[in-house]
Amino acid sequence: MKKNIFLILITVLFSASGFAAKPIEAVLTDAPNVPPPLNRRPGKVIVRLETKELLGRLADGVQYTFWTFGGQVPGKFIRVMEGDEVEFHLSNHPSSKMPHNIDLHAVTGPGGGAEASFTAPGKSSVFSFKTLNPGLYVYHCATAPVGMHIANGMYGLILVEPKGGLPKVDKEYYVMQSEFYTKGKNGQAGIQPFSMEKALTEIPDYVVFNGSVGAMTGDKAITAKVGEKVRLFVGNGGPNLVSSFHVIGEIFDKVYVEGGTKTINENVQTTLIPAGGSAIVDFKVEVPGTLILVDHSIFRTFNKGSLGMLKIAGEENKEVYSGKTGDEVYLPEGSAIQSIDTGKAKVVLATTTAERIAFGKRTFESNCMACHQSDGSGIAGVFPPLAKSDFLNADKKRAIRAVTSGLSGKISVNGKEYNGVMPAQNLSDEDVANVLTFVYSSWGNSKQVVTPAQVKAARK
Repeated sequence: MKKNIFLILITVLFSASGFAAKPIEAVLTDAPNVPPPLNRRPGKVIVRLETKELLGRLADGVQYTFWTFGGQVPGKFIRVMEGDEVEFHLSNHPSSKMPHNIDLHAVTGPGGGAEASFTAPGKSSVFSFKTLNPGLYVYHCATAPVGMHIANGMYGLILVEPKGGLPKVDKEYYVMQSEFYTKGKNGQAGIQPFSMEKALTEIPDYVVFNGSVGAMTGDKAITAKVGEKVRLFVGNGGPNLVSSFHVIGEIFDKVYVEGGTKTINENVQTTLIPAGGSAIVDFKVEVPGTLILVDHSIFRTFNKGSLGMLKIAGEENKEVYSGKTGDEVYLPEGSAIQSIDTGKAKVVLATTTAERIAFGKRTFESNCMACHQSDGSGIAGVFPPLAKSDFLNADKKRAIRAVTSGLSGKISVNGKEYNGVMPAQNLSDEDVANVLTFVYSSWGNSKQVVTPAQVKAARK
């Protein structure tokens, strides 16, 4: 009886102090997933993380030897609570060639834990810390040369959830931007080694979300439903660039500035995230469609890889966003326009091939010329040429689909490889037919004519 009373007293004392009686094994997740919100009192939490060096995909046809926390880039998402006592176990896989450690920006102590966690291959280190400050924090390897360890993929996020938790949302996701510096240029195939020279000049070949080009696109896109509240935990592993984080087609209802929990901005379009920093952004999705996550230092997005997708399913809300309701050629000189009224949008009709080419030229100048240039030459290594293009001339249906559905991944044009992203163009069947007829009639191409009926068939 006395023993039972003693155990009850011990349990009461632990509860009164706010600590759980038993240690808790932390749930860790790979991006873009996030562990569930914590519904508990502060306690003792055990975090186990392994460093491992492995070969993986950086882009289509491009491989890279990543140095990782947990076998993925970025490293595991760690979720703990303000007031927790964290017992941290860092193990370095025996196959590693380098020693590693961890600097957690959430730690108050020398090196953020780096000094206590220096771990040789095949060894494990243990240290503890108290989570004094709530917020979203970056962690990274801090073994010399520090920049090289970070540039090779050793970074992640740790959330110290405030007591009482963050406001409830429907979906939470983990997004981390970073750069890679490779000996070969962007898109060059094969296993690419790290380039210290490029890292020192701070000119990366790749700027990506979640460790590789396309890691958050297509069937790997994150998802939500109309009416849901979405929270993104966004980090910037760097090692050099500042991120101008933006979601095309949304406004952040709340931004927890630099990952803190006190300063909250509202109705924000783009938020700066420093290298080694973070932000928490909340927003409600109102209409269906695909929202594009970008670094608004925009050439990084469309030419180096910092592009992600958030696919929204649900019913349309025409009051919030109508979509296109008009479609006509603007002729400031007052020339006559032939058109038909479909009940939804006025569609311009070309009655001759010459008109189709003339209308297509206007569409090209407003939608395509910035990338492919006025003479169809493109930009070497970035945007493929349209002039004398074997890619276009070989397959009209493929050309139509490239305009209507977009194009990504590796292609060969006139004997040279390109590996980028061309977004789908929001053009009517008439406009697609016009612009492709113009392209085919120009710069030594095959002079094929594309009709709206062919575009409509290709969309199906």
